Amino acid sequence: MSDYLLVLSGPNLSTLGTRNPDVYGTTTLDELVAATTLAAGRHGLGVRHVQSNHEGALIDAIERREAGCAGVLANLGAFTHTSVALHDALETLECPVVEVHLSNPAAREPFRHVSVIAPVVDGSIAGFGPLSYELAVEAIVRLLSEAPRTTA
Repeated sequence: MSDYLLVLSGPNLSTLGTRNPDVYGTTTLDELVAATTLAAGRHGLGVRHVQSNHEGALIDAIERREAGCAGVLANLGAFTHTSVALHDALETLECPVVEVHLSNPAAREPFRHVSVIAPVVDGSIAGFGPLSYELAVEAIVRLLSEAPRTTA
C-alpha cells in the first residue's frame, strides 16, 4: 500500500455546498476531497476519506488506519469543540495531524472558539475556504520532511 493521507470529515460536512453557503461556500465535500486528492498526488500521496456524523465511526477510522498513513487532515466539524474521545484518539498518532476548518471559528460564535483537539494536533488551518485543505496538505508534507514527530 502506498502512503496516503487520512482525511476525516465530521458531522454535517456531507451537506457542504448547500448548508450555510455564506459561511462555508458552495464547494461540496466531494469537490473538496477531489481537490485534496490532487494536492496530495502532487507529493506522491493518496487520500482515504471518511465522513461520518457519528463520533465513534471517526474514532474507528483513526484506530483502524492502515499501514502507510502518512498524516491526518481532520475537519471534525462540531466535534472539534466537544469531543474528548476524538482528542484521545488523535493523541495516539505519531504522524502529522492538521486540524482544518473552511470558516474561521475564532470569528464566529463563542462556543466555536475552543478546539478540544488543538492540544494534540500539529497545527490548525482555518478561514481560507477550500484552500484550507490544500494548505493542510502542504503543511503535512513539510512536517513529514522534518524530524519525526514526538508525542508529549
